[in-house]
Amino acid sequence: MSEQTDLISIAGLTVKFGGLTALDDVYLKVAPNSVVGLIGPNGAGKTTIFNAISGLVEPLSGSISFEGKKIDWPKPEELAKLGIARTLQGVGLFSGLSVLENVMMGADSHNKSNFIRDILGFSPKFEKQIEDRAHEALAWAGAAHTAFIEPTELTYPDSKRVAIARALVMKPKLLLLDEPAAGLGQDEIDQLAALIKQLKRQCAILIVEHHVDFVSAISDEVYVLNFGKVIASGDFNTVKRDPAVVAAYLGTNVDGQEIGGSHA
Repeated sequence: MSEQTDLISIAGLTVKFGGLTALDDVYLKVAPNSVVGLIGPNGAGKTTIFNAISGLVEPLSGSISFEGKKIDWPKPEELAKLGIARTLQGVGLFSGLSVLENVMMGADSHNKSNFIRDILGFSPKFEKQIEDRAHEALAWAGAAHTAFIEPTELTYPDSKRVAIARALVMKPKLLLLDEPAAGLGQDEIDQLAALIKQLKRQCAILIVEHHVDFVSAISDEVYVLNFGKVIASGDFNTVKRDPAVVAAYLGTNVDGQEIGGSHA
């Protein structure tokens, strides 16, 4: 696959925290309208990749290209302009606002001062546009029924859907999902898998997840990390048989297993 066909491409990514090497020469590619899964044991470096893309950690070295063009590593305030949205492990909704208003807060987050000014009533036309986008995002996330309640009234699965809607409202090209299946039951995980398969019609998705069976069901490609290195990549059925992957999971078959913990 040529770089021009990749939505995002990373090469040589190295991140160190003091004397600890968190990522070591990591490579990664995500094609448009694809789902790419990141799996690996605890501490493998999965979330650190997200943090590097999101500008929350500064790489020691490495390059990043977006839509075929080499760019500087983004700062958090630059993500929306690029078309990159991220959900966090925690849902992080604002109490005192309706679900719809929470989702509206995700729009044009690169220019929040203007957004807050407009949402307070200075620009009714702008407010209506964002409100319509928020309703659409909630519908895509399967949470249209939650629009006019407060976050404290949400079930946990619905709060996860709302968090995804808040990322979708900015119409991203790349959606970073950090452990979206955490805390969900099997039926809810199955529903989430169906949702993600629909969402890739809108954008590419890069997902960190410990539920390996969930990742296998949704991913077009999988990268396996261990001790900060990519030890295998490809379709799930290929990587699960890789000897390095088997060794990383202590000799167990990763097919259908859930890998516990959230620190990556």
